[in-house]
Amino acid sequence: MLVVAATERELALLDELDTFCCGIGPVEAALRTARALEERRPDVVVHAGIAGSRMLEPPALVLGSEAVYCDVIDPGSTLPRIERASADAALLERARAALPEAYVLPIATCGKVGGGTGYDVEAMEGFGVLRACELAGVPAVELRAISNSPDETDRANWRFDEAFAALAEALQRLDVL
Repeated sequence: MLVVAATERELALLDELDTFCCGIGPVEAALRTARALEERRPDVVVHAGIAGSRMLEPPALVLGSEAVYCDVIDPGSTLPRIERASADAALLERARAALPEAYVLPIATCGKVGGGTGYDVEAMEGFGVLRACELAGVPAVELRAISNSPDETDRANWRFDEAFAALAEALQRLDVL
């Protein structure tokens, strides 16, 4: 199992797991993840990190049923585009069994905090990581710990430490995947 996260801080508490830092934002995450998949050839990927939610309180856990790339959604356009990447169904079921308290929801991917309107959970890299895995044929799932509301502009109020601790504990439980 390869654990992919946007920042080293999200990976800091994961001493015994195979980890990779993909960078911040959907494009950087997709490019770096594609390269890591080629070099490391993992059996499964868990994309982990913090997220924002207007409905869930920190440090709630969320397993993504799919990642929705909100930055490219344009209902008025007739040009085809890929807006969603799904979690691997079998991997998601195993993750649900290991983390029964986790919510299973679509997770918005957007390049800007607050850009995931219409979704209960938003983050910045999920679509990029899941899409890279999809194209490489590597089963993947997204796991997030809520740290804040996207409406909270004062990041001093974001509950980073609680979310990182919840994420680390959950990933230790997923290490059996």
